[in-house]
Amino acid sequence: MAYTPLNALNAFLEVARRRNFTAAAVELGVSASALSQSVRQLEERLGVALLTRTSRSVALTDAGRRLLENAGPGVDQALEALKTASVRPGEVTGRVRLSVPSIAVPFIIKPLLPRLLARHPKMEVEVNVQNRFVDIVAEGLDAGIRMDESIERDMVQVRLYGACRFVVVASPAYLERKGTPETPKDLLAHDCICIRSETTGGNYQWELERGKQSWRIPVRGPIATNNGELIRDMAEAGMGLAYVCEPVLEAELRRGALRVVLEPYAAHVAGLFLYFPSRAQVSPALRAFVDVAREDAAQRLSPERQGPGPRPPRRR
Repeated sequence: MAYTPLNALNAFLEVARRRNFTAAAVELGVSASALSQSVRQLEERLGVALLTRTSRSVALTDAGRRLLENAGPGVDQALEALKTASVRPGEVTGRVRLSVPSIAVPFIIKPLLPRLLARHPKMEVEVNVQNRFVDIVAEGLDAGIRMDESIERDMVQVRLYGACRFVVVASPAYLERKGTPETPKDLLAHDCICIRSETTGGNYQWELERGKQSWRIPVRGPIATNNGELIRDMAEAGMGLAYVCEPVLEAELRRGALRVVLEPYAAHVAGLFLYFPSRAQVSPALRAFVDVAREDAAQRLSPERQGPGPRPPRRR
């Protein structure tokens, strides 16, 4: 096919979203060298650099970021229109790209995807597990899942999980060996499994609250990670105290493998929400995803499923 700016634009968008020529080439079914040449031709035609390339990474220039934000939704809609031109009535095709935190994977994403794909088998879902703040528009994603306080006010929000707590937990063996903290400041004398922030690169300060008072404790310990599963497993192995979203630990708390400490100081959050840009035209694939997510959330949030639960959260 002869070169056209639209061919090169689609090539650039795939690289920009994945920040990787090899992965983008696999997705488009072309060689990495051909993909690189196509992007270079687009840059030459526009007279600006769109990507900064090194031997290990690909980053967007300011011009590249503007092009991704402005052209990405339109190209996606055009490609979606081509895919849906020949589908049967009621059939949904297309891809949904998501950014989700690791805490949402076990009790939101895992049960949702089988139901979604059983209903719409021609859909594709790309789940990017990211525990950092993500600009879904700039990174070419369709939607995200986050805590309420992390979502921009101009986004459409769909509640997926109700109010919950972040709790400090430890194994019975650790508590027998090291003792039980009684106040937030006691954490400074304990081994803590630190949470490495993907946004700042530093260790996350554990947030606790009681009434109108709050604490941010710069905990320390022998292990630091950004992997929630490892944090949970190391806590159960007695390696230290952990700070975790309570619903993730339902099984461990029920069987007594982990115990909540400092419970009067547990931090309350409003819950998890699916969000997407209000100004964007919602694709059939995203609409189908939202519909199934709403159904799952309605079951999860029903009074008979929730039980007594924690007290309503206050805004922090």
